[in-house]
Amino acid sequence: MPSDILFPSDPTQRGLARELYALAAQQPIISPHGHVDPAILADDAPFPDPARLLIVPDHYLTRMLLSQGVPPSRLGVPTVNGEPAETDGRTIWRTVVDHWYLFRGTPTRLWLERTFETVFGVTTPLRPESADEIYDAIAAKLAEPAFRPRALFEAFNIEVLATTESPLDDLARHAKLAADGWGGPGGRVITTFRPDNVVDMDWAGWADRVAQLGELTGEDTTTFAGYLAALRRRREAFIAAGATSSDHGHPTARTLNLTPDEAEALLRRGLAGEASAADAEAFRAHMLVEFARMSIEDGLVLQLHPGSVRNHNTWLHATHGRDVGGDIPHATEFTHALAPLLDAYGNDPRLRVVVFTLDEYTFSRELAPLAGGYAALFLGPPWWFLDSPEAMRRFRESVTETAGFYNTTGFVDDTRAFCSIPVRHDVARRVDAAFLARLVAEDRLPLDEAAETIVDLAYRLPKRVFRLDNDPKKETV
Repeated sequence: MPSDILFPSDPTQRGLARELYALAAQQPIISPHGHVDPAILADDAPFPDPARLLIVPDHYLTRMLLSQGVPPSRLGVPTVNGEPAETDGRTIWRTVVDHWYLFRGTPTRLWLERTFETVFGVTTPLRPESADEIYDAIAAKLAEPAFRPRALFEAFNIEVLATTESPLDDLARHAKLAADGWGGPGGRVITTFRPDNVVDMDWAGWADRVAQLGELTGEDTTTFAGYLAALRRRREAFIAAGATSSDHGHPTARTLNLTPDEAEALLRRGLAGEASAADAEAFRAHMLVEFARMSIEDGLVLQLHPGSVRNHNTWLHATHGRDVGGDIPHATEFTHALAPLLDAYGNDPRLRVVVFTLDEYTFSRELAPLAGGYAALFLGPPWWFLDSPEAMRRFRESVTETAGFYNTTGFVDDTRAFCSIPVRHDVARRVDAAFLARLVAEDRLPLDEAAETIVDLAYRLPKRVFRLDNDPKKETV
């Protein structure tokens, strides 16, 4: 890969981008939101074969091949209905390489090829005729001590990595990390509180999980007061394990401020199996306001990831379960949806809400003006279907004029793919360097201020916004 990848073609801007990128490239990685399995680092076992490391868990890869008629089972994705799935890593690898042309021009190809080069030192182009050569080269690297998870963590220059767990998780992996000096408050690996499975009444098994929450905490979760108390107890446990934020993946951004009696009635209907879809939406909306109140009390940053129709591909869900690439973005409204929460707490500097979207048309129309008008609100970067170089450029162009740089969070990789973390951050740093270089070339920003900004975006902002460098109850950024 050329060293100037993603930099402007204009010679002046390209030179400036190189200079700015050099400052960002040396910064440690702050990964404040993602889905890496903490067991990878807690156990520190050698990674499996290249296919199970790089292909099987990568939904960007498997969904593209599914769109061309190759089922995920041929790529080793486990099934939930008893259908067999391919287990031979080399066969899985060859299947992907045979279809590699499908990824021309996609960020998936960029990430994977950069991972080959920068993590494994493999520069041979990926072709059917080179498939086995590259597979063997990566497999040989994975057998070396330098490619164990903790060694790679150090090599990647990761300062903080946040994983994401349910309130029902016993956090045993994080306890092991803390015992080894890797986890806990101020640790290198921390958890994030993700309560969706005990909040979303539409999620099958919700009532049973609410009962489990009560058993785990000793609270009576058949009452709304007891349900809130149980959630507070689990938040305390997560904070003890190093958490600085919570995460909420709701279908919409709607918030609602109900009375205690109204919330109680919704909870009881849900537990009795009598809640309607409107009840479930109202309960999720009210719980976001409740979680904002809790965040003011305990300091957790509230992340909101709305706008995905979960399990849209019903065949994929029935065959392989949740979170295997079957979700689709939909239009999301924020101005009216967030009003109840912002009316109550939007100007309280103790609260920090980071909002993400899959609907990029809302960046300039709604989210940038909202973030530019409320002390509590910050914009998360493009994520999931939008974490591509083009969408990252559009994001900076859309939001900077209204919200500036400092009402955004810096980059968040949101990945399950451990080995792609440094590559994704590198792409974001290159895109930001290119954007800032244009501002400098157009005499819109002095070079010294652009240099300070690129370091802020790469390192200081995510560290500050996600409260990774100060007292979680500190009132100002």
